[in-house]
Amino acid sequence: MKLILTREVSGLGRAGDVVTVKDGFARNFLLPGGNAIAWSLGGEKHIEGIRRARASREIRDLDHAKEIKASLEAATITVLVKVGSAGRLFGSVTDKDVAVAIKAASGLDIDRHDIKLAGHIKKIGIHTVKVSLTNHVVANVSITVVAG
Repeated sequence: MKLILTREVSGLGRAGDVVTVKDGFARNFLLPGGNAIAWSLGGEKHIEGIRRARASREIRDLDHAKEIKASLEAATITVLVKVGSAGRLFGSVTDKDVAVAIKAASGLDIDRHDIKLAGHIKKIGIHTVKVSLTNHVVANVSITVVAG
């Protein structure tokens, strides 16, 4: 089956790539997960938009990745969450919440799939998350979870 990837899939390709995969892999993993869309002549028009979006988020080189790492580690990132009377969170802080907080604090558009949490964050306080910028550059970002 021929597909257009909408985000990077390890071992397969990057966003905007046209790939051919087995039907079961496409039906069971790529399409339901939102990782790809079915290829069609009309879908070819989407490829350029996907590639432009990827280029705006893409890290140019190792020096650029190190600059982003330094700015992320220096930034004060706060995540506002709902808490109950006992101080417990309703739910937990997700990678999507962290990505939104990073965008608000530093203006950097980080893909939520590049954010690695060390388990569920269910307490108010300061926590450390890892942001994978490239294969060789990982930023340890300190986030503060506060009641909001």
